[in-house]
Amino acid sequence: MENRESFASRLGFILISAGCAIGIGNVWRFPTVTGENGGGVFVLFYLLFLVCMGVPVLTMELAVGRAGRGSAGKAYQALEPKGSVWHLHGWACLLGCVVLMMYYTTVNGWMISYFFKFLTGTFEGATADTSAATFSAMLANPGEMGLFMAVTVVLGFIVCSFGLRNGVERIGKWMMGALLVLILILVVHSLTLSGAGDGLKFYLLPDWERASEAGIINVAVAAMNQSFFTLSLGIGAMEIFGSYMNRNFALTGEAVRICALDTFVAICAGLIIFPACFTYGVSPDSGPQLVFVTLPNVFASLAGGRIWGSLFFLFMTFASFTTVIAVFENIIACLMDQFGLDRRKTVLIGGVVILIASIPCVLGYNLWSFLQPLGPGSTVLDGEDFLVSNILLPVGSLIYLLFCVTRWGWGFDKYLEEANTGSGIKMPRWLKPYFQFVVPILIVVILLGGLL
Repeated sequence: MENRESFASRLGFILISAGCAIGIGNVWRFPTVTGENGGGVFVLFYLLFLVCMGVPVLTMELAVGRAGRGSAGKAYQALEPKGSVWHLHGWACLLGCVVLMMYYTTVNGWMISYFFKFLTGTFEGATADTSAATFSAMLANPGEMGLFMAVTVVLGFIVCSFGLRNGVERIGKWMMGALLVLILILVVHSLTLSGAGDGLKFYLLPDWERASEAGIINVAVAAMNQSFFTLSLGIGAMEIFGSYMNRNFALTGEAVRICALDTFVAICAGLIIFPACFTYGVSPDSGPQLVFVTLPNVFASLAGGRIWGSLFFLFMTFASFTTVIAVFENIIACLMDQFGLDRRKTVLIGGVVILIASIPCVLGYNLWSFLQPLGPGSTVLDGEDFLVSNILLPVGSLIYLLFCVTRWGWGFDKYLEEANTGSGIKMPRWLKPYFQFVVPILIVVILLGGLL
């Protein structure tokens, strides 16, 4: 594996890894879950769990990648004790990435569709009813959704076909830069709205009374879930970038930087959405409706709303597309490692497989709406999301954790040595009992909560 590709720069590694973590979870799920769980107290718990759980598990996934110099299966094989079967988790990681892309490509397609809708003036003079009707019409149209899903898949694999440096890193850095500029423009704009004060108070000031109405335990568990899911841990999506790293910097510092960038985008998404909600009398816990029905309506009523709406959905497209190319790169690397294929062949095979596998999600809203995997009213997307978010991510993270801290796996000493190689923040040895006994229990709580 000596000829393995590597990032051209440290900035490239941090931006691409953060780009993998930054996605619809930050921009769509974070404000929604914050709204449902009473605002400020949830944000407080979220930041706490990010430090206590997110950063440690992220260092483990990166350590396995950097020490094993390969995608999940290959890295486990290089590091596991002889005769053990940890490497089988590599196949589960590949499955997780594929299932994630089976619906993520559709949602990215929605973002592109809405960007063009704003650009062409579809929402001029929109009302709450017409905004809702536009969203329903898109879901009912398999041709439109299929087209934009296919655009996402084809563009994603084209970027990856150029390799890590010339494709994923070069395009990803540009998109992340654009995303950060767009988000700052939108935040500044939102803070000028009349309801900005009330929105910020709801969002950032901890109100224990409001949190206890939602139930403090519920708020804590929801924050634990979000801090965990936001980093895409457990399916090898981060591990692959560890395998492309050099050993100049200790992993704790890099993990903190990735978390900080990811959190910055999530917090900013709230700064964009909550002032708008309080300005236009919109319930902050209105879920997916918020992005596709409420916000278009808000933009329609603003001076220059067409421009603001276009910018917002361009930002949303970049946020989800950075995740798409990062996960595609993982799928390609897994197939190259396992089957010894060259990049061009792998891109072609991967592209065709993901294109076909993404069709059920598109049809799940219209022609196949009779498929309701989680009971009446659920869609194919709900079923796929449940499988990834509630089973594959927590179970996968638990496997990475146990691999790094138990003597049956790689072992804590070897993990710690890898994590602390290079300059920067070091992981202290005294945390070993916490990693061995507390973090696994927290992950099991997430897993059981998700299944219940």
